[in-house]
Amino acid sequence: MDDNPVVTKRDQRLARGELEALIMDVLWNQEGWLTPADVVAVLENRHPVAYTTAITILVRLWDKGMVERRASGRGFAYHPVLTRDEWAAQRMHELLSTAGNRSAALSHFVETLDAKQLGQLRRAIKPRRRT
Repeated sequence: MDDNPVVTKRDQRLARGELEALIMDVLWNQEGWLTPADVVAVLENRHPVAYTTAITILVRLWDKGMVERRASGRGFAYHPVLTRDEWAAQRMHELLSTAGNRSAALSHFVETLDAKQLGQLRRAIKPRRRT
C-alpha cells in the first residue's frame, strides 16, 4: 500500500465558504481597498486562485453585504463592511438567536472560556450594567 497518496488538483480546491473566508482574511489583513488583482497577488503563494474566481467570490461577498465596493479603473475595489471582530460578534449573535435555549447556549459558551477570557467578558459586561 502506498503511504503517499496522489493529491489531485481537485483535492486542493477549497469549498466556496472556505474561499470566501480566505478572501475575507486577505481584505481584513490588508489596509485600504483591494482589487481582484490585489487579492490574487496576496494569495499567490498561500493558495493561488484564478482572477475570475477572485472576482466571482468578491461579487458574492458584495451581494451578501460583507464588502463594499467602489469604482477602480474599469472594475471595482473592495473593502470589508465590518472589522473581523465586529463580524465575529455578529456571527455569535446570529448563532445565539438560533439556539433553542439561549440561556443554556450562553452557559455552555461561558464554560469553554479560560480565566483570561472570563476576565475580558466581565470587563465588557461591567459598563453595560451601569446603564
